[in-house]
Amino acid sequence: MDISVSQEGAVALLRWHSGENRINLDSLHRINSILDGLESINGPLALVMTGEGKFFCNGLDLERFGSNPAEFASTLDEMNRTIGRILVFPAYTVAALNGHTFAGGALLSCAFDQRIMRADRGYWCMNEAEIGLALDQRLWSILANRLPRQTAITAATTAHRFSGPEALARGIVESVASEEELLAQAIEIAGRYANLDRKTLGVHKRLIHGAEAEFLGFRSL
Repeated sequence: MDISVSQEGAVALLRWHSGENRINLDSLHRINSILDGLESINGPLALVMTGEGKFFCNGLDLERFGSNPAEFASTLDEMNRTIGRILVFPAYTVAALNGHTFAGGALLSCAFDQRIMRADRGYWCMNEAEIGLALDQRLWSILANRLPRQTAITAATTAHRFSGPEALARGIVESVASEEELLAQAIEIAGRYANLDRKTLGVHKRLIHGAEAEFLGFRSL
């Protein structure tokens, strides 16, 4: 599992570079292990997560579940719990959407305090209606918690592929950038908020997202 973490000043940079960056128990374990380490840090901290090449995250590892179907339910539970954890993580978080952000990857992006997406390439898409994999109440709640209602409805009912400019206009992301500027801008945004009081920020994030995090299975608040 190839998810690395490095420090850019007070900003922790998570780089996911495993091809399509599929969500499975291994990738979720690695993400949570990194979050465990970051939570133990005292002092200034913010977090940026990005992918590499064509993909930010192409969703659940459906090919893996084909050979091990028993993993599907446990992976879904762990993905939900991880999204809940990031929602209330006691540091400012930014997702730098460098490429395709589909299905579970789109849901994962909703966990971050701010999202910045490439303006020129890559799509944000909830394609479950296209591939015949229905959302449940928890998965729908992730969209409803973070997106304008009509945008969430459109995403869930049309499988529309939102380009960067469309995602910005529909409230899915807060900003767009060129490929060359994306990561630097994400780090700069995160760095602005690294000196916030993390305990207070954690309290505020729990006020905002705590009920959603608990609904998703993250209860260590």
